[in-house]
Amino acid sequence: MQYSGFWLRLVAYVIDMGILGALPLIVALIIAPIFFTGSWGITLLGVGIFIVPVVGTTGWLYYALMESSSYQATLGKRALGLRVVGINGEPVSFGRATGRFFAKMLSSILLIGYIMAAFTEKKQALHDRIAGCVVIRG
Repeated sequence: MQYSGFWLRLVAYVIDMGILGALPLIVALIIAPIFFTGSWGITLLGVGIFIVPVVGTTGWLYYALMESSSYQATLGKRALGLRVVGINGEPVSFGRATGRFFAKMLSSILLIGYIMAAFTEKKQALHDRIAGCVVIRG
């Protein structure tokens, strides 16, 4: 297995953030006329019961579904020829991809968990190590 380094993963992340940033905007444009044409109460209700949950779950579902799919990668990783696999090269389950996604919260603390990918033998970030995953080329 050829492990993916820090910089390729960073570019994939930037691509994914562009996609994830656009999704809530598209959803908001479709849904906004329903909730934002009435009173402020209806507007707040729309934000509270629809928009916040959609934005809150979009990232998790995007990463977990894409990385546990037959593609084994998000769109950003696919664009760069990367895949997320288990330590032994096996496909990642939805549960493992979910754990990897939520472990990214730990990696985000001072970004040290992400920077680890530049220095570990298998180019693993903290969330990869927690979930027992590696990001490979091909």
